[in-house]
Amino acid sequence: MTHIKDRQSKHYRYYIDSNTGTELTRKTLVLVLAGGAGSRLKGLTQWRAKPAVPFGGKYRIIDFALSNCVNSGIRRIGVLTQYKSHSMIRHIQRAWGFMRAEIGEMVEIIPAQQRRGESWYLGTADAIFQNIDIIRRHAPDYVIILGGDHIYTMDYSIMLMQHVESNADITIGCIEVPREEARELGVMSVDAEWKITHFHEKPDDPEPTPTNPDMCMASMGIYVFSTEFLLKKLIEDAANTDSDHDFGKNVIPSSIIDSRVMAYPFRNNKGEPAYWRDVGSVDSYWKANMELCEVSPELNLYDRDWPIWTYQTQHPPAKFIFDDEGRRGQAIDSLVSAGCIISGARVKRSIIFFTTTVGAYTHVKDSVILPKVLIGENCRISNAIIDKGCYIEDGTVIGEDLEEDRKRFHVTSGGIVLVTASMLNQTYYKIS
Repeated sequence: MTHIKDRQSKHYRYYIDSNTGTELTRKTLVLVLAGGAGSRLKGLTQWRAKPAVPFGGKYRIIDFALSNCVNSGIRRIGVLTQYKSHSMIRHIQRAWGFMRAEIGEMVEIIPAQQRRGESWYLGTADAIFQNIDIIRRHAPDYVIILGGDHIYTMDYSIMLMQHVESNADITIGCIEVPREEARELGVMSVDAEWKITHFHEKPDDPEPTPTNPDMCMASMGIYVFSTEFLLKKLIEDAANTDSDHDFGKNVIPSSIIDSRVMAYPFRNNKGEPAYWRDVGSVDSYWKANMELCEVSPELNLYDRDWPIWTYQTQHPPAKFIFDDEGRRGQAIDSLVSAGCIISGARVKRSIIFFTTTVGAYTHVKDSVILPKVLIGENCRISNAIIDKGCYIEDGTVIGEDLEEDRKRFHVTSGGIVLVTASMLNQTYYKIS
């Protein structure tokens, strides 16, 4: 009986418990870099910034970084926007408007405004530099800089504590990744104390770890700075006309020479590399969504101790109708969101976002179907990503003949078919 009561209590925990943070987290400001174009996601970022891309049936990618902040007790957050930001700004206003500035909480949207000079953000360091007055106004002891385009759950307060205890100028979150993936990331070498000795941004030939030639120590794009050191480096970098004004290319490598730059290995409670996914390509985005269909996925969206907060309009429960042979509404090893109607269709190993309808005799497998999609009858869809608002006509086949798919859609090297409204000559996002 005690075990049952403990489980019941856990189901309600985050509604009654308040993590107001510590003195250390209250002295910390988080700045989320959310202005990237996300060009490798092709049509998924045609009308939205990369952090605003939907993920996992109901979330946006940026929800993970913001939820990590709140769950870590860090509630002073600025989100820097630039590229096609309207969708993301609207989402943040709706999902994260519960913060109260009167008690030192906020998720503040900071659009690119040419605050210093006449250029837009030239790089990640320049984005922060152009908002240096905002940092000074908040007067934090520490600044955490995050990317808003990765999927993971992480307690930043632990990394922050290590930063303070190690007397670091900069602490960089890092994780082991395969060498082929490291070419799109910053790669570092560390000594026995986890002090970073070398750092290379997106190297052609990533340096492997000493213990595994197939793996590299890669940056997660998470930086903890002591504020005064950050301001000094930003001013120095801004004055350097030869700089790309980027943390990975310029600020971090130059700091390693004469400053204390430490690595923070991101590990789970077993001491193994924790879950972290860069969903910057169509293939990696599809794969990360598919992992959620596993019986026990590494990313636990059902953890009541670490909820992922978001906004979703009110919809009725998902509905599965018809029980005829060959026309049975069912979903197997799948996530189906609110407002969906699976009408005599079979869904297998797929993510179905909210208010999507799948017609009779249709089979959907190994696919990611974004919100407000209407799939007709007698369709076969596999290994596909279908963007928001698409209408798939009766009898459509996607994912079986890739050469035929390439005539209309984007097909990746991994064989994933991306379908958007514009590819279908539909007008969901068309500007009239």
